[in-house]
Amino acid sequence: MYSIGAMPRKIPESRFQDLIDAATRVFIAQGYRHTQMGDVADAMGVAKGTVYLYVESKEALFDVVLRSADVPRPIALPPRLPVRTPASGRTLRWVKDRLAEQPTSPTLRAALRRHARAGEAGELARILGEVYEAMARNRTGIKLVDRCAIEYPALAKIWFTQGREALLSQLTQYFEQGIRAGSLHPVPDPVVAARLMIETLVFWAVHRHWDPSPQPVDPRVAQDTVVQMLVGALSNDVHA
Repeated sequence: MYSIGAMPRKIPESRFQDLIDAATRVFIAQGYRHTQMGDVADAMGVAKGTVYLYVESKEALFDVVLRSADVPRPIALPPRLPVRTPASGRTLRWVKDRLAEQPTSPTLRAALRRHARAGEAGELARILGEVYEAMARNRTGIKLVDRCAIEYPALAKIWFTQGREALLSQLTQYFEQGIRAGSLHPVPDPVVAARLMIETLVFWAVHRHWDPSPQPVDPRVAQDTVVQMLVGALSNDVHA
């Protein structure tokens, strides 16, 4: 038994998860600004008022959707409904903390701290594999934030500076070290090379799952193929 306001009422355990899944699809398809509660209700096949039994506002819904994006199903029904609108900045702080607590590639960070020979094929493969796996583990959250940040300036500032631009800077530095060491092929612009790698990884780890005409492929085969080709394109190691 759960409470909605002051009136006890039996709520189907699966309905809250249905709401989260429907809202996730709508936010990804339409973005944050254009998503309305009525759109989510339509995606669920319920009346608009039903959505407000579960969440107080669109802000509350977006916060719950982000936090639930990549957690195992089923999603437990909160102890109190509707979920309240988060305090100002709470959702953004959660995104920022989430990015900080999950380093994209421990091997990359360690390599940059060492200032040692960078770019050896085995190390590069580990780095790209770790980045791919981190993206794949968090693919729904990444897709949500990437789609909604376009029209949510405060979210965009966190996502593009602490997320994508941080990884771009780290990979660029690693490539520059590898080129100087002779482990990696010289390229006209290491920034472009790093961005090309990120975009390739993020397509196969994340965006392909929302491709309207998907190519069936085993996830491990996809990862191994992408990493092997990227390492081969840059590494001077004939055994890459």
